[in-house]
Amino acid sequence: MRLGVLDIGSNTGHLLVVDAHGGAAPLPAYSYKEPLRLAEHLDPTGAVSPTGIDALADFTRQAQVVAEDKGCEEMLAFATSAVRDATNSDAVLAEVAERTGVRLSVLSGADEARLTFLAVRRWFGWSAGRLVVFDIGGGSLEIAGGANEAPDVAWSLPLGAARLSREFFAHGAPDDDHVRALRKRIRAEIARDAGNLLRAGTPDRAAATSKTFRSLARICGAPGSSEGQLVPRVLPAGELAEWIPKLMQMDHEELAALPGVSPSRTHQIVPGALVADAVMDIFGLDGLEVCPWALREGVILERFDQLSVLG
Repeated sequence: MRLGVLDIGSNTGHLLVVDAHGGAAPLPAYSYKEPLRLAEHLDPTGAVSPTGIDALADFTRQAQVVAEDKGCEEMLAFATSAVRDATNSDAVLAEVAERTGVRLSVLSGADEARLTFLAVRRWFGWSAGRLVVFDIGGGSLEIAGGANEAPDVAWSLPLGAARLSREFFAHGAPDDDHVRALRKRIRAEIARDAGNLLRAGTPDRAAATSKTFRSLARICGAPGSSEGQLVPRVLPAGELAEWIPKLMQMDHEELAALPGVSPSRTHQIVPGALVADAVMDIFGLDGLEVCPWALREGVILERFDQLSVLG
C-alpha cells in the first residue's frame, strides 16, 4: 500500500510518500517539503498570520497533488505545535479545509510524544529495554519513556527551537543576561515534571529524534546522512557542552558552514543546543543515540497496526 503522510510542523511542511505493509519497515518512495516556518508567522496575540495561512494552504494543496501523482491510496494529514498552540487554530484548520479539501488533524503534545516513541521503539526493538525518547521540534519538546511499545509517560513542553529563537533571539545574539534567563527557563520547564521519567530509574537506552538533534550530532562528529540510516549516530553530552560557548560566538555564515546545519535553521541551533544540553544534564545521560525514525514513521506504523486489526 502506498501512503502519503503530510506533516505540518512548526518549521517545515513535509509530505512523505511511503510503500508499506504490516510487518515491514515503511520504505520511503518520495519526499516533498517546504520551509513554512509557521512558528515565526505568529502575530502578537499568538495567532497564525494571514501570510502563514496562505503558505500553509498553498503547500497543502500542492502536497495533495503530489500525493495523487505518486499514487497514494490514502493521505494521513496532521499538524503539530504551531497550529495546535495558535490562538486561531480552529480558524486556520477551517480555512485550509475550505481552500484545499484537506482536513488536518491536530495531534496533542502527548500523542506526538507517544507516536514518536512508537517509531523509536520499533527501530531499536525490544533489545532496547526501558527506553526514553526526546524530540526537539520547532515549537515543542516531546519526552516519553517506558518498557513497552506504548510509553508509560509522555508529555510535551513549549521548548521548540524555533519558538525559543523567536522569543529570545529575535533581535540578534542575546547578551549574557538573556542567555542566562533562557537557560533558566528551559531547565525549570524540564525539571518540573522530570520525576515522571526519573522515578523509574536509569533507562537502558536513551534516544533522540528530529532535525535539531541530528544537526547537533553532526556538529559533534556523527556520520553524515550519505553514510546511510544504519550507521550509529550519537550526541555526546560532554562534547555538546564544549560546543555551546563556541556556537554562541558564531554568526549566521559560520553556523551555516558547520556540518549538518542548513542555512534556514542557523538561528535555531543555539536554543536547540541549550535544550539538548538541559535534557541530558537533568536526566543524567552521557549521550543520546540519534534515531532516524520519528513522528511520521510513528503515524504510519500506528495506521498499519489499525488496518491489521480491521483486516
